[in-house]
Amino acid sequence: MTAQISPALRDALQDWLAYERALNGAADNTLKAYNTDLLGFLSYLTMHLGTPPGPNALAALGIGDMRAWMAHERGRGVGARSLARSLSAVKGFFRWLSEKQGFDATAVLSARSPKFHRKLPRPLAEDAARAMIDTVELQATTGWIAARDAAVVTLLYGCGLRISEALGLTGRDAPLPQVMRIRGKGGKERLVPVLPAARSAVNAYIGLCPHDLAPEKPLFRGARGGPLNPRQIAGVVAAARMQLGLPASVTPHAMRHSFATHLLSAGGDLRAIQELLGHASLSTTQAYTAVDTARLMEVYDKAHPKA
Repeated sequence: MTAQISPALRDALQDWLAYERALNGAADNTLKAYNTDLLGFLSYLTMHLGTPPGPNALAALGIGDMRAWMAHERGRGVGARSLARSLSAVKGFFRWLSEKQGFDATAVLSARSPKFHRKLPRPLAEDAARAMIDTVELQATTGWIAARDAAVVTLLYGCGLRISEALGLTGRDAPLPQVMRIRGKGGKERLVPVLPAARSAVNAYIGLCPHDLAPEKPLFRGARGGPLNPRQIAGVVAAARMQLGLPASVTPHAMRHSFATHLLSAGGDLRAIQELLGHASLSTTQAYTAVDTARLMEVYDKAHPKA
């Protein structure tokens, strides 16, 4: 997206993105989303104000301008969740810029975010999670690939890893220790216990893999020896899901959700689960309490059907 903005404002945007990366550890995908959101907002201002905006124009924005932008976004079909994300990026930029430029950003910062219903994670039942791992291993006709797929999915469920974290492991990480140091979103590190079943699954894969698993190379490889693409794991999970008759919500990320929900059901501490998942905010982890409550109510309703 090309936005007509002043060179000074374009430089300020790049400086803010660099600030978010350096001080707040924002990930590349997050920075890309911020950049897209801000350029979209600034492009709207060019149309709204009749001229490409500079820092002075931003300092003069009022709450009416913010409402007009949000109405414009909703009018072109932007959902409440996406608009809330864009507004968050705009506020972050304005908060930083106002401190640098010395202007009052109250009008922008007071703009209310649209309300939306947060989608709850949809975990698998414990027996379905185990069946998923078993079925994934049966999908491939080549033994080492079958062991590889089972090892990856076991790490997602047994350690609560993101797919990017599992596929980010290198030969240096093998054999897996009892406690593994994982670098997650924004470069944040956390310690994750590795269950014996996960270590065993990874060892089985290593023993069968025909490729040289050098310390600096990816641990999990594609059929030709290159890095394993996450789409391949998504395809394997989709095939196993259909074979088991599970819903479309069962994805590689759902295995991570299942890890968290099952820990909570077993009496796990919410703060400890937050650390294991690498969530920056406890509110993100608290979504699992709603999932757990929903499951309890479902069991209750089945046990006590209404007359």
